[in-house]
Formats: sequence, C-alpha cells, structure tokens
Amino acid sequence: MENNVEKIGLIAGNGQFPFQVIQSAKEQQIEMIVAAIKEEAFPEIASCGYPVHWLGLGQLGKLIRVFKNAGVTRAIMAGQVKHVQIFGSSLPDLTMIRMLAGLKQKNTDALIGGVACVLKNEGITLVDSTSLLKPNLAPEGALTRRGLNADEQADVQYGRPIAHKIALMDIGQTVIVSNQAIVAIEAMEGTDSVIRRAGELAHKAGLTVIKVSKPNQDMRFDVPVVGVPTIEVMIESGATALVLDSRRTIIFDREKLVDLADRNEIAVVGLPPMDTADD
Repeated sequence: MENNVEKIGLIAGNGQFPFQVIQSAKEQQIEMIVAAIKEEAFPEIASCGYPVHWLGLGQLGKLIRVFKNAGVTRAIMAGQVKHVQIFGSSLPDLTMIRMLAGLKQKNTDALIGGVACVLKNEGITLVDSTSLLKPNLAPEGALTRRGLNADEQADVQYGRPIAHKIALMDIGQTVIVSNQAIVAIEAMEGTDSVIRRAGELAHKAGLTVIKVSKPNQDMRFDVPVVGVPTIEVMIESGATALVLDSRRTIIFDREKLVDLADRNEIAVVGLPPMDTADD
C-alpha cells in the first residue's frame, strides 16, 4: 500500500507530540485525518494542513464515525490527555458509556485499552505512537557533556526500582529523589508539575528526576515524553539530573534540550528499561 493513498488517523492530545507526528507524516507524504480532543489539543492544530475534526474526550462514537467516513484503518494516539480530564466534566456518549461499563478498572491503561479495543472492533487499529518518530527516541548513554555524578548515581540506584514499581501500578512514571530519599511521586499532575512540587519541598537540594516507561510499555499510548520545558522546570526547581528509559522515551527538540541542559550543568542520561533484563 502506498503512503500517498492510505490515510492514517491521528488522535491528538496536548503538547508538541501531535505536531511532531504531523510534521513527520508530511515529510513522508502520508495522508492524515486529525481528531483533536477539545479539552487537550492546542488550537494551533487547526491550521496543520490536514483535515481537523474537534471532538470531546467522551465522544468515542464520533471519533469512530470521523475515521470510518475518511476510510481510516490505522490510527496513532499522540499527545497527553491529563488523567484528571478523564474524571472531569466531559460527557460520554453511548459508545463511551458502553465501553466504560465493560471495564473492571478505571485506571489509564484500562481506559485507553478499552478505547483501543472498541476501535479495533470497528476495523481501526491503534499503532505504535512512535512509528513516525523513531529518531526522537532517547538513546542509551549520556546525551549531555556530563553524565551522572556519584550522588546522582546513588539516587538513581535507589529511586529507579521504586519508579518502576510505581509505573507497574499505573500510578505515575516519574519520581524525584534527593540524597537517596523520595521527594515526590507523580500521580495525575504530570512530569513538569511533579518536578515543581519537588522543588517547593526541597529547593536547591540537588534533585534527580527519574522518568521511566511502564513495564512492557505499550508503545501505542502513554509513551513517556520530555522536551525543553522539562529542562526549564528542572532549572527553576534545582534539579541536576534527568534519567530516562532509552528507546521508550520521546525527546522533542533534542538539540535545544541538550544545549539548555549543558548550559545549566544538568545531566541527561538514557538507561535501558529495567524490564528488558528479563528479555
């Protein structure tokens, strides 16, 4: 099947992730239909150059109609949907209500997995959200001029197994450590917010930010993402190191991110995901 014939659906949340997918699709001459989530997607996406349909977070039936009318059989989910939005004021349609009624749990994995299942039953397959962005995945090793110092290595050795367990429990994917003590754990607020909270609790204490993927991460959704704003918040909060799962974390504006980190003596390091040791 030729790229200029097939249309791929994009379910767009917030942040730069959807824009990066759109740019990559244009470079590869892939036709795309964008379903932008009203509560999340940036308004600038309306002028992305592809057809854009706005829908509420609970409008699963409309999402299916938009994609099927366009002949979409493969879709990418890109961009954060804040966990609090899932429990917010969005009114679910009948398709979403039926999906929710069939779930045993209401955590993020179950909710998005339920959406993926409904889409699949309608002939629309959710694919790896990084499939058009492989060069943006974090490599293994130090990205910055300096790697981890002894104190940061000790924080990582202590905190990374905890982050792995938190991710396994679908609570969050980021922990902030200082002097081998947990300062803050991400829940619904997102990475940047938990870094700010850690900075308020232990400002200038030498914070190590550890962001992990979920064990056996489903690359179709909820893939860890960092960008320049992450480093900016780290600078404000007194964080000195950022540790990521290699091959499972998307880095946006990598050159700018690394330059900003280098200018502020922040180490950015990619480590193999902990569950790959069992592969």
